[in-house]
Amino acid sequence: MELKDNNLYYIGGVVRDEILGVSSLDVDYTYEGNAIEYAQNFNIIKANPDFGTVRILADNKEIDIASTRCEYYPRKGHLPKILEIGCSLKEDLKRRDFTINAIAKRTSDNEIIDIFNGKEDISSKSLRVLHDGSFIDDPSRILRGLKFSIRFGFELEKCTKSLQDSYLKNVNYDMSYHRIKKELKETFNLNKDIAFERFLSQGIYKLLGENQKLPSVNQSIEDLVARFECENIWLIYMSFFDLSNFELTRAEKRIIEWNEKLKKQSPNNNTPIESVIFDMLRK
Repeated sequence: MELKDNNLYYIGGVVRDEILGVSSLDVDYTYEGNAIEYAQNFNIIKANPDFGTVRILADNKEIDIASTRCEYYPRKGHLPKILEIGCSLKEDLKRRDFTINAIAKRTSDNEIIDIFNGKEDISSKSLRVLHDGSFIDDPSRILRGLKFSIRFGFELEKCTKSLQDSYLKNVNYDMSYHRIKKELKETFNLNKDIAFERFLSQGIYKLLGENQKLPSVNQSIEDLVARFECENIWLIYMSFFDLSNFELTRAEKRIIEWNEKLKKQSPNNNTPIESVIFDMLRK
């Protein structure tokens, strides 16, 4: 079922991907107003009034709809607080990370709402933040920028790159490492050496915590991973760093602990260390 309403919009990644001509895994709907009130005409599965989100059942398909909302950051680097549910579409778009993700398409007539010239940035393959304090509000956006640059072949535009460089010179380590971990997993599970190269050369690794050491990596991690069917690819890349700021699962902790032991093994061991590492990580 295709929902159609003058106040209902496709938003974010699904619109971006359509413009790029690539398939999108998720379809995000936003209702300009209160989505829970709008959903009263449907079979509601679950509603969260605090966030203004609702899940409905339409033609045996579950669909999530979010209300437009305004947010603010009482603590920079941490999760935002909702200021208003049911605000204007423009105000909702202003809280997005990059212009390419701040595009909406009205479901009733397919009109594109592009207040921040995201289509132009897609055409020029540019990643542009919406305001100068974007990385200060949410430093995980730096990793999102890295992820999008790898996925789509985009580059940070000049001002955005300057804002990133400025933040990385003075990182606020009082931040949500849960968000950082999520973006690390999504970025490095792509298994691209170029992502790791930029992570190092642009100083993005500094987001992991204070006093991180810049590693020297003399082999292609991408090629090594490609030789094995394994899980937790992101941990292979991150095993060069101190991850003490992160909440790791028991399995993730075991991998890190085992990897530390492997680093101390004698180089004369007959079994190549990378083979043992991947034996631990493979499915």
